[in-house]
Amino acid sequence: MDTKRGDIRFAILTASDSGHRGDRTHDESGDAIRQCLRPLNAQEAGYCIVPDEKEAIAVRLREWADSGAVDVVLTTGGTGLSPRDVTPEATLMVVDRLAPGFSEAMRAESLKKTPRAMLSRGVTGSRGKCLIVNLPGSPKAVRESLGVILPALPHAIDVLRGQVRECAGEAV
Repeated sequence: MDTKRGDIRFAILTASDSGHRGDRTHDESGDAIRQCLRPLNAQEAGYCIVPDEKEAIAVRLREWADSGAVDVVLTTGGTGLSPRDVTPEATLMVVDRLAPGFSEAMRAESLKKTPRAMLSRGVTGSRGKCLIVNLPGSPKAVRESLGVILPALPHAIDVLRGQVRECAGEAV
């Protein structure tokens, strides 16, 4: 059984000290995620801006993943080398299994555009039946990264839901 359009439930977690404080009034990266998911007709099931703090990020990731109401959490921000960038560490505290192909594919494609892509430390993994994907913080990088992984996202969700056992077959 293949995931139908509109069956995907997603949540957006923006890690941003300035956004959380209210210094930045518009979350452009969150908007970029919504725009990229529009062709999938995915349903937004959650949205939150948290400070760049490991425990605040991990708490929200656990809540959404364990709720059963979210198929994929897309984080944005906190994946660089700054001392305050802790989204990958928070994600690693939460996930049961890593899915490195997603992050590797995003970095590989980004490297074609800028050598700074090497600085991205984003990870991808699953907790239960929920996929958690770390995206960069810039809207442009969000769009580029999601453009790489969107074709595989519905199948990944089907696999996590237990609806597909065989991944061989036709390319997505």
